[in-house]
Amino acid sequence: MNGWIRGGFAGGALAMALVVMGHTGEPLKEANQALGESESPQAIPGMASDKQQWVKNGVTVKFEARPLNSGPLMEGMFADVRFSVTDTATGQPLPGVAPGAWLDPSVAEQKPGSHDAQCKSRVGLYLKSTIGARPLLDLNSYFLMVLNKDASATVIDPTVSVGGITSTMSRIALKQPGMDWTSTNDDKRVFVSMPAAGEVAVIDAEKFQVLLNIPAGENPLRVALQPDERYLWVGNNAAPEGASGVTVIDTQSMKVLSFLATGAGHHEIAFSKDSQFAFVSSRDAGTVDVFDVATLTRSKTLKTGAHPLSLAYSPLSEAVYVADGQDGSVTVIDARSLDVRKVIASQQGLGPMSFSEDGRYGFVLNTLTSHALVIDASSDSVVHDLEVSPEPFQITVTQNYAYIRGLASPRVTMVNLSSLGKDRKPILQSFVAGPAAPRLAGDLPLAAGLSPARDNDAVFVVNPVDNTTYFYAEGMNAPMSGYPNRGNAARAVRVVDRSLREVEPGVYSSRVRLPSAGKFDVAFMLNQPQVIHCFTAQIEVNPVLEKRLAIPRVTFLLERRFEPVGKLVPIRIRLVQGRDNTPMTEAKDVYLRYFLAPSSRPREVLAVEIGEGIYEAQADLSETGAYYLHARSESLGIRANEQSYASLRVIPVDTSPVHLSNQSPSVSDRTTP
Repeated sequence: MNGWIRGGFAGGALAMALVVMGHTGEPLKEANQALGESESPQAIPGMASDKQQWVKNGVTVKFEARPLNSGPLMEGMFADVRFSVTDTATGQPLPGVAPGAWLDPSVAEQKPGSHDAQCKSRVGLYLKSTIGARPLLDLNSYFLMVLNKDASATVIDPTVSVGGITSTMSRIALKQPGMDWTSTNDDKRVFVSMPAAGEVAVIDAEKFQVLLNIPAGENPLRVALQPDERYLWVGNNAAPEGASGVTVIDTQSMKVLSFLATGAGHHEIAFSKDSQFAFVSSRDAGTVDVFDVATLTRSKTLKTGAHPLSLAYSPLSEAVYVADGQDGSVTVIDARSLDVRKVIASQQGLGPMSFSEDGRYGFVLNTLTSHALVIDASSDSVVHDLEVSPEPFQITVTQNYAYIRGLASPRVTMVNLSSLGKDRKPILQSFVAGPAAPRLAGDLPLAAGLSPARDNDAVFVVNPVDNTTYFYAEGMNAPMSGYPNRGNAARAVRVVDRSLREVEPGVYSSRVRLPSAGKFDVAFMLNQPQVIHCFTAQIEVNPVLEKRLAIPRVTFLLERRFEPVGKLVPIRIRLVQGRDNTPMTEAKDVYLRYFLAPSSRPREVLAVEIGEGIYEAQADLSETGAYYLHARSESLGIRANEQSYASLRVIPVDTSPVHLSNQSPSVSDRTTP
């Protein structure tokens, strides 16, 4: 029997690590991403200058940048950028128009009246997504987070490539490999379970950094956010009696609220649409426990078969469907009465299950028979039994298609949702995502290797064998592109959407971190009818940030290779200050302080200026091991224990050259308010 059915899911411990971009030495470039480019629009009478409107082709666009805190727009702080799009004649909002927006520093008009032409030209460059022509902030952007086999995840910008090579944007390490992940609806937070650590990592998906690790009980695997996103539920696949169950985490305080014991075995989790009830299956116990979310107490325990393997909720029928792999049945639980209202009989091997967005059709995969059942939630009956990709184990559903991935084939089956229904013949298509079957890659995580694209009319599919994520747009015969994950072993993928979201009819908004002080243009584009215009935003100086920028900053200019043990090694240090990175010159008391880890006697040597703000000292690295380097200058107010540092390793002469590891914290990390 397939490993998915034997153990709950095919997969062992996985790892995740997001990627952090290298330090650029520009204090605001990384810390503050922000507002964009081109012309001075008409201010609305009686409104502040950051509220503007533009009327063209029967469309009225109102722009506003709302600071989260009281006061003016200020560098380093957050603001909500909002566009209200209405019909000029009727004043009615225009929903679903999918505008584009970019933020960049303002540029002077080349000649009077040229601002509109410059705005259109710059929007044209933004649309090409070429290196060197990117805006400071793209409000239409999205990124791929690829979960890796080791304790890492790669962040890829799929809109940019250099010579056909995918742009790997950042990387960050976790304590241990990740097994499953989920995110908030706005993609601002990603939660990753780490079974070996007994914790859940909370990732800031705006900065691609781990915020903290939360204890999550023994062997945490499945993670699920309830619909209102107040609580994160973590399934604990613990062997000891009493340790198997779910850990509930408050997403506001980021603290554990409770551990709720259940039966033994792997746990899947589903919720009622109003977040009133949580449903937790226990594979070995053959039960589903229903918990009242408000009180975090058990409301009911239901017997649903010998080995319940998956749960799925349908908002249409307001019921939870439980697939049992051993009995080959689907138990339907009414989410209001909490009673079993029907048991749908089928064959052994049932496993993963998912519903369409409207809740009408549920897909239940049978790994043993390589089939997929289609359940009509309006009648709780099976309307189709489809032959799909061999050994199906993962499914994702977009607005138009269900995508089914098999373990034994690189081919992905597509089921056309509009063709489903009783007495109808479903339309099936397929495409190949990669050269080999996923099972050849070994253990896979719970996290899915398929993810709907941002516009919900395409998917990304990871092939763990060739370490590539493929992009398939609906209507194509084959994937349009592939994104290699060099240096890591890809296992799962999800989309992090940074684009404008429609927060109310006709109102499109995104929260941004404001860049350095100055005047910025906010380019706006609408396709139908065509509207291109550049609004403006004035960002004020942040006195807190200004004070921090005045502190001297240290960067070690280390080569990636150096002389072997026994020789003097030149160490160069750059000293700058201010928002423009002004070099600090003519200092006579800059010292390099270094020592052999873990606690040998520190040595100091005077550094001599060899360029504007660049100082060099000769370090005697006469012993093998790891060295820590610091800079010190009393006249400049630089203390060795408060500034950037670097580490390097000295190795014996007969081994290969070593690489230096600059451990200097990002300037932006230390200067952003």
